Amino acid sequence: MKLKKWFTGMLLLLLLLPLLSTGAARAASAAITLELDGMTVASDVPPYITAKYVTMVPLGVISKGLGAQVQWNQSTRTVTIAKDGIELKLTSGKKTALVNGSSVLLDNAVVIRQGRIMVPIRFVAEQLGLQVVWNHAAKQISLYTGAEPPQVRDPVNPTVPTVPVPAVPTIPAPTVPSVPAIPGAGGKAMKGAWISTVFNLDWPSASSYGKIDQQKKDFGSLLDKLKAIGFNAVFVQVRPSGDSLYPSSIVPWSKVLTGTQGKDPGYDPLKYMVDAAHDRGMQFHAWFNPFRATTDSGTAALAANHVAKLHPDWIVKADSKLYINPGIPEARQSIIDTVLEVVRGYDIDGVHLDDYFYPSSAFDDDSAFQTYNPKAIVSKADWRRENINDFVHELGNQIHAIKPAVSYGISPFGVWRNINKDATGSDTSAGVSAYDDMYADVRTWIRQGWIDYVAPQIYWSLSFEKARYDKLVDWWVNEVRNTDVKLYIGQAAYKVGDLHQSAEWQSGEQIINQLKYNEKYEAVQGSILFRASDIVVRNPADLSSLLTFYFKP
Repeated sequence: MKLKKWFTGMLLLLLLLPLLSTGAARAASAAITLELDGMTVASDVPPYITAKYVTMVPLGVISKGLGAQVQWNQSTRTVTIAKDGIELKLTSGKKTALVNGSSVLLDNAVVIRQGRIMVPIRFVAEQLGLQVVWNHAAKQISLYTGAEPPQVRDPVNPTVPTVPVPAVPTIPAPTVPSVPAIPGAGGKAMKGAWISTVFNLDWPSASSYGKIDQQKKDFGSLLDKLKAIGFNAVFVQVRPSGDSLYPSSIVPWSKVLTGTQGKDPGYDPLKYMVDAAHDRGMQFHAWFNPFRATTDSGTAALAANHVAKLHPDWIVKADSKLYINPGIPEARQSIIDTVLEVVRGYDIDGVHLDDYFYPSSAFDDDSAFQTYNPKAIVSKADWRRENINDFVHELGNQIHAIKPAVSYGISPFGVWRNINKDATGSDTSAGVSAYDDMYADVRTWIRQGWIDYVAPQIYWSLSFEKARYDKLVDWWVNEVRNTDVKLYIGQAAYKVGDLHQSAEWQSGEQIINQLKYNEKYEAVQGSILFRASDIVVRNPADLSSLLTFYFKP
């Protein structure tokens, strides 16, 4: 009997041995390595990635590799890490840490594994002032003591020098296009990112003023990083404040290109950007701020052909900015003309408007209300909404008359109306709403089919009771039901890791969980994240890696 059991056991072991060997080989090949300023950091216990994509390393890496002082208190199960005046206290099983006495949310608590104390490397390293770059393909964590990683490395893939991506030809569609689906992310087609140019936020940088080659290189690199993560479309701000990032016969050159409004940058940035996106197989949507004329109230530095100087009678000051008055028909048409200039002149995939309609504050338009009110609308609020409706409808008609294949969409404020104002509104209690405060009647635009897609800016978390992300997604899904209007969701990547935000935003999981919630609905055909540099440059809580895992099969 014993011999039979022994023989059976040996036979089973022989059958399993190839599988065990393969598993061991796979485990070895998936081992994570670390380096500090290009030098390998030894680790007696291999680092590992948690289910939430947080990389955990043994405490010895922190003390020996990073030169920090570490102390483990067995009674409180707390590790203290100190270096250069920074003191961190992390307790086993506790999701918060103390950084010089202040409580900060952790992506993952301290754990004990294989007799070693394991800590989240990104959190510890960044708190100690190091830059952290994760190379998913090579399973490598690179730490840098300088302010930025070496320039020869791509921050998304640090082992590979940044090189242009081979051109991928695009085929124009005969009708209004839908973005080709990419595997992953629940089959959602749109994986977009907003690229802000105002204040030189995402591109171009202020340090590149007047430097054509630098601006082209920086934009190409930004696209490469976004594409590597899985993004397939960019929404680039081409008219940030009554000016343009293209040679226009109507509005002046934007100051974000040279530092001076009206100064020719020496090339056509929009043509370069459209070509660069298409070469990478990405869609390019031209993003316009329709009614914002300036970002401040001054006019001295404006070019002579800026709208505030040519037509001061069109301008209203509000929120310390200058706005083009939507109540003046000629002013509305001038904005339409600037958009059509781009539609005619460039091979763009879409025209995109953000939520700059009427400001949600006092707006002095009494004179326009009296002068331009042919329908004799009694309520000024209704008159304002009618002005925006006329603009949205007419712009769409003229875009599609010129190029039917160009997609036309708008990203309004995420709350149309609160339920306390309208029983058909969302179950929210937001301080402002698109309908009541920006005079944007998005419901009408959708039901009338005036737009091809809507991308509400749902910039709140899944637990924010006044305007919960899930409740708002539910509401917008219902709004587009039985219409031909596509629904994309605008998401707040800029909030991740911002210490001024609530605890739930201190982890990139908030965005991932929102994306997963979107999968619940076939009507949600994708997302647009605001904004690009928050994802690929600031990269809080390793958001870029989380998105790469999520977007790609």
